[in-house]
Amino acid sequence: MRRREFVVALAGLGACGRGNARRLNVFNWSSYVAPETIPGFEKRAGIRIRYSVYESNEEMLARVFSGNSGWDVVFPTHYIVPPMREQNLLAELNHSLLPNAGNLDAAFRSPVTDPQLTHSVPYMWNATGILFNTRHGPAPTGWADLWGAHWKGHLTMLDDPAEVIGAALAKLGYSLNSRDPEQLRRAQREAIDQKPLLRAYINTEVRDQAVAGDVLISQLWSTTSQQAIDAAPHLAFVYPKEGFPLSLDCAVILRESARVELAHEFLNYLLEPAVSARVAETMRTATANAAARPLLTQATRDNATLYPPPGILARAEWFAPISPEAQRLRDRLWTEIKSA
Repeated sequence: MRRREFVVALAGLGACGRGNARRLNVFNWSSYVAPETIPGFEKRAGIRIRYSVYESNEEMLARVFSGNSGWDVVFPTHYIVPPMREQNLLAELNHSLLPNAGNLDAAFRSPVTDPQLTHSVPYMWNATGILFNTRHGPAPTGWADLWGAHWKGHLTMLDDPAEVIGAALAKLGYSLNSRDPEQLRRAQREAIDQKPLLRAYINTEVRDQAVAGDVLISQLWSTTSQQAIDAAPHLAFVYPKEGFPLSLDCAVILRESARVELAHEFLNYLLEPAVSARVAETMRTATANAAARPLLTQATRDNATLYPPPGILARAEWFAPISPEAQRLRDRLWTEIKSA
């Protein structure tokens, strides 16, 4: 989940098959549907779905920013919705075609970035914390532990400016959404000081390296972490004591889509309790669908990595959209961090 600004190359995928009204083009995060999700809708609707995946918001934005990408449905993180809307990239939703939106958890029916769900439907949510190998302690408790020499060469951070700068801000005791230039520059210095310890900036791909034991500790999303823990029980996950970010991934229909009614049908399908529960159970993510929760296994509902209890959630902070000026500063600082 890399996030934020639209500094993109105009690398479109090429418009595809606009004349075929019974085909839908869906671009989603990796590991975000169950094995039967796409085939199930194809069979029900009598269509074909062109389905592909991405690993960051920036990657998705680079493909759709031209407005001629060929994609119909994509899944931006919540704070990406306002800038996409401002760039006129999103179709307005017709709620009469989304009766299953009533299945959403009350906590997700009015997100601050789209209070009326005018352009987005909450899909799955997650948080960011620390995945670590319990065989090579000491067990971390906070972001500050990721600056410890003990992990040198076996430590990764997300390849995501919001996440890395956010962790550094939290380490310093600031809001991860800080817009204060001095606080942001201090966070940048923290990130640069950490670089000699790092193996890489990397996203979902680190999961297999952690399972294999090549990486011992990572800043990582809860969903990806739980997938790794399922494969290697000697791995564990902790939410940092200084605070951590929450993210909500949403389904949207692109304004360029020539299949708006079919796209609504697909979004409504994803909101079915059984469909949402199956995705959450198999892909080890947290559903925003309240009606799906009772269909999960008890072990999943009680999983503190996927569904942290209130005492832990009290330390969390939702990523928020920031001003263009603050975003430009963050982009510059991130470029300098990467090149340091």
